[in-house]
Amino acid sequence: MRKIFKTTFLLFAASLVLVSCKKFESINENPIAANEDQVQAEYFLNGSIIGAQQNPDVAERSFVLYWKTAAHQQEDNGLSSGEYNDGWTGAYYNQASEWLNQANTAIQIGEGHIEKGLAKPYTNNTIQIARIWRAYLLTEMSDVFGPVPIEAFQGKSPEFNDVKTVYDYALSELTEAGSKIDVAVIPTDAIKKLDPAYAYDYKKWVKYANSMRMRLAMRLSEVDPAKAKKEFEAAAATNNFIIAADEMFQVQEKPGWDQLTGVMSREWNPQYLSATLNNLFIGLGGVKSETLVSEDFKSFVKPADYIGLKFENHFATKTNDPSAGYWLDGLPEIIDPRAFKSFIIPGDFDNPNFSIFPSWNQTAKTTKRNLEDSKGAVVKEIEAKGTWNPGMNGDWGVKGSMNKVMANHPGTLPRLSAEFRKSTNKRIFFANWETYFLMAEAAVRGWNTPVDGKTAYETGIAKNFEYWGVTPGSYLSSQDYNRMGTSVSWDHIAEPPATHAMKFVNGYTGAEGVANIAYPKNSLYKNGAVKNDLLTKVITQKFIAQNPWQPLEAWSDHRRLGLPFFENPAIENPLIDLPALTNGTYMTNSVKFFPQRIKYPSSLQNTNAAGYQQAVAALGGADVVLTPLWWAQK
Repeated sequence: MRKIFKTTFLLFAASLVLVSCKKFESINENPIAANEDQVQAEYFLNGSIIGAQQNPDVAERSFVLYWKTAAHQQEDNGLSSGEYNDGWTGAYYNQASEWLNQANTAIQIGEGHIEKGLAKPYTNNTIQIARIWRAYLLTEMSDVFGPVPIEAFQGKSPEFNDVKTVYDYALSELTEAGSKIDVAVIPTDAIKKLDPAYAYDYKKWVKYANSMRMRLAMRLSEVDPAKAKKEFEAAAATNNFIIAADEMFQVQEKPGWDQLTGVMSREWNPQYLSATLNNLFIGLGGVKSETLVSEDFKSFVKPADYIGLKFENHFATKTNDPSAGYWLDGLPEIIDPRAFKSFIIPGDFDNPNFSIFPSWNQTAKTTKRNLEDSKGAVVKEIEAKGTWNPGMNGDWGVKGSMNKVMANHPGTLPRLSAEFRKSTNKRIFFANWETYFLMAEAAVRGWNTPVDGKTAYETGIAKNFEYWGVTPGSYLSSQDYNRMGTSVSWDHIAEPPATHAMKFVNGYTGAEGVANIAYPKNSLYKNGAVKNDLLTKVITQKFIAQNPWQPLEAWSDHRRLGLPFFENPAIENPLIDLPALTNGTYMTNSVKFFPQRIKYPSSLQNTNAAGYQQAVAALGGADVVLTPLWWAQK
């Protein structure tokens, strides 16, 4: 234990500076002079939780460019096209290792104090909370890479464990640690300040442990349904999990450049509306856009059966996105009410949540751009104010070079609300709506749940609407299909027709036409034959609700179920890192078209060759982005 203490103390001392705790008595005044008996477990746990908020360097790369991109919660190339960056990966791997280091040290320090008779009334609870938090960190890291070492940073060489072992361990830890918390203990005011999530409200930590058990159990639903059912039902039977807004696991962000700086705060990332979210939003819920926008934007609303201007020479079409090739020169008539709150309409400068990023130029406020010919001459000027179009990933080839509207120009596309970019929000790790959507999915599977599936589903929607400050109204009973062919109403499971007629205008000639737009075939779920069953509804609503705080969970759901439908990257030119995606396959879906994990950083292989080989062997496939994890679709 003393060896562990020596290797982690410098990190701990640094964390004191980062968390700015000013009442640590003598240890804060002279941390170098502190001995093992003086250091308290809660200091290390505090450092671990705050560190896991991710400093801007790690957050920009991992949370935004990796997780949000893989989850299709934003539109961006890179990982969505199979690419990765070793430097970004190494930064996250090293930081995540430190967070685990601190959580383990908190447990070891606390156990040492109990052995020596130095324990305080809350020491045992601190140990159990550190175990709960460690279970989260292990599974977060495992969901990114695959096999990770359970017993690393505990005075022994790390041995990598396969994903099944990681999940078995995490579920066991959550169960045992949650049961050992004494909720009758009253934390001191000083101790409360060292828990940025719950201020050591022990009842809430127990709820978090049970909700986490439900999340991890559901992750096993496709690979080990018997264990998934058993673990889920045991957690659900406690009837003691996150259901209220004040029970959510969330941590306050703050402006600056440290671990508490907002994970989505970097100005140079536009964080565009994704095609996936757009296809889920449009038509869903029966709510008319004119009731959601300001008076200045009501005139921009287009009829529901209008898809936009067709520009087949400037917009990629080699993708299975049903909206490919069209530019909607206005706002959709019907849209999920959360759409305009999470992503702001181009040109809506009076909206307090309009993001001016990047602040060093006027690109966010420049809404007029051109489509050009191969020689650079203007073919069409596009006014993007009051329009609603997602970005699209992949390779647009020559079309992309002539399209100056979509070419990384912030002012022309809906971008993430400034509410999430100013470092003044709370980062959500586990929300109350997720608990309800987990119960809804469990009910669909026939598992025992505290409430029936419909109640859980509708409550999950209501809780998320509450977060956004809107009311469901008639939304819950809507039978309108979105562009995926899914409706909201739990009782409406009629499948959509194969196609639906949509009016369009030829963007070059002005000629009007009608196109039969197909609802996309999701080959990853029931071979594309089903678009509006109960599970699709649950995951559709869960995916929307998890935006933008839970991209890793959204990505994991898609890897596990193939839901919701993800459009393929455009392949006007072949994508080197997605060789299976070709001119003959792009209208279908395959796990070979979407990233399944992040490749281990080269630093692991360079510094621990034996451990790296052990990790790859436990992975059960090559150390590449496209190798599915144990619990994912194959």
